Amino acid sequence: MSLRLLAGLIATILTYPALGQSAKELSVMVGKSLVVDSPVNIQRVSLADGGMAEALVTSPRELIIHGKAPGQTSLIVWQQGGNRLLFDLNVLSNNTKGQDTLDAIKRELDRELKDQPLEVTMENGTYFVRGTVKDISTAERAMAIVRTAGAAINLLHVEIPPTEAQILLQVKFADVDRGVSTELGTNLFSMGATNTIGSTSTGQFQSGRVTASGSTATLTVSDALNIFLLRPDLNLGGMIKALQGKRLLQILAEPNVLTSNGKTAAFLSGGEFPFPTLQGGGGGLGAVTIQFREFGIRITFTPTVTPRGTIRLQVAPEVSSLDYANALTFQGFTIPGIASRKVTTEIELEPGQSFAIAGLLDDRTTESLARIPGLGDIPFFGRLFRTRSISKSNSELLVIVTPEFVRPQPADKKAPMLNFPQPWLDPELKPIPRHPGMSETGPVPVTSATKTMRIEDLLQSEKKAATTPVSPTSAPIQFMPVQMVPAPIGTVPQAQVPVPPTAPAPAPAKP
Repeated sequence: MSLRLLAGLIATILTYPALGQSAKELSVMVGKSLVVDSPVNIQRVSLADGGMAEALVTSPRELIIHGKAPGQTSLIVWQQGGNRLLFDLNVLSNNTKGQDTLDAIKRELDRELKDQPLEVTMENGTYFVRGTVKDISTAERAMAIVRTAGAAINLLHVEIPPTEAQILLQVKFADVDRGVSTELGTNLFSMGATNTIGSTSTGQFQSGRVTASGSTATLTVSDALNIFLLRPDLNLGGMIKALQGKRLLQILAEPNVLTSNGKTAAFLSGGEFPFPTLQGGGGGLGAVTIQFREFGIRITFTPTVTPRGTIRLQVAPEVSSLDYANALTFQGFTIPGIASRKVTTEIELEPGQSFAIAGLLDDRTTESLARIPGLGDIPFFGRLFRTRSISKSNSELLVIVTPEFVRPQPADKKAPMLNFPQPWLDPELKPIPRHPGMSETGPVPVTSATKTMRIEDLLQSEKKAATTPVSPTSAPIQFMPVQMVPAPIGTVPQAQVPVPPTAPAPAPAKP
C-alpha cells in the first residue's frame, strides 16, 4: 500500500468518526440545563423529541440543552468539516420537586385519613394510590387529595359493605263513610172520580201511571215501595213515598311492607275492573279495546336512612273504590267511575315513631224540593203537592305510618303462622314437606372469601343491582278489540269478539 493511499484512509476516518463509534450518553434533569462544548464549529443540531428537551446553539462551539420532560431521545450535532456527533439524551425527573409534593400528599392523607393504611408512589409524574379503605366515600376523598398534585391511578381496595338496612313500614288505613237520606212525597191519581181520569205529581218520584182505554182506567205501579191508598167507591187514590235510609261503610287495613334502604316498595289490596276504550280509526270509525284500572288500598314508598339515623320516607297512600253513582252507561254497559282519596308527601321519622299523614273530613248535605206551582202554595193542603229529598253524607279518612328497622327472624325460631279455623296440613303428616336444610345440603356460600374487594368491582355490582329490572307480578295488559252489542231486555250484556275473515281460497292455476 502506498503512503498516499494510507494517508487518505486515515483522513476519512478522522473526518467521519461517527461511522466507527457508538452514541455517547448525556443526562440532564427536568428544569435544568447542560452545556456541550465542541472543539470545532457547530453547523447544525437535530433533536428527535422537542417535547422532552430543547437544544440551543449559543456560540459557534457551544451548545446548551434544557430538560423539559422525563424520557429518552436522540441528539445529533453536525460539525464543520463533515464530522457528526451522536448522543443518547436522558432527561431525568426532578426528584427533589416530586419528592416534596409526594411528602405533602402523604401529610394530608395522614391528617385526614390517619386510620386508613394508604401508600402513594410516583412514577414518571403519575401517582399510584394503594391500600384498603372502609367505604367508597373514603376512597373518593383520598383520590381527591392525590389528584391535586397531578394524574393519579386508583388501586385501592374497599372493605365489603354490610347488608343494607331493611325497613318495615306499618300503615293503618281508617276510612268511615256515613250516609243518611230522607224522601217524602205524595202523588194523587183519579180513575174516574168526578168523571176525571189522571194523576198529579211533581215528577220527582215516579210511583204510578193512570191510562184510559175507552171507559176503562188502568193503574200501573212502577215503584211498589210506597204507601198506597185507594177508594174503589170513589175511584180516587194516592201514593205516599216516605223513606229514610242510613248507610255505614268502614274500611280498615293494616298492610306491612318491607324493603331495603333506597328501594321502592308497593302494596295493593283491591282489584282491577275492565272498561272499553274507543281507539282512533279511519273514516271516523275505531275499534273498541278493553283496558283495566286498579282500585283498592294502595301504598307506595321509598325509604332512605339519613346520616342522623332517621328514616326519610317518600310515601304515597291511596284509597279508591268503584263509584256507580257517577257511572257511565254505554250501549247497555255500565262503566263505573273511581272515587279515590290519595296523598303524596315526604316525611322524616325516627324508627318506631308514627305520623298521621292524611286526614279528610267531608260533610255534605244535599236537599231537593219540588212542588206544583199554585197548588203547592196552598196552606196546609199544599204539602200534598210537594216532594222533598234530603241526602247527608259524612266521610272520614285517616292514614298513619310507622317505619322501623327490622332483621330476618333467626333460623332456629318458629316461623309465624295464621290461626287457621281448620288445620292446613294433616297433623299426622310428619315431618312437613320442605326443602332440605343446610344440615343436609351443606352451608350456602353467601359470605365472601376475602374481606376486601376492588372499588371498581363494588361499583359494578351496585350498578348492576340498580339497573336489573324487576319481574312483573302479573301478566301485562293485553288490548283486545271487541264489538259492543246491546243486549235485549232481561239478558246480561256481553261483548262479542268478531271472528276474523278467512283468507279466500287460491284460484286454480290455468293450464
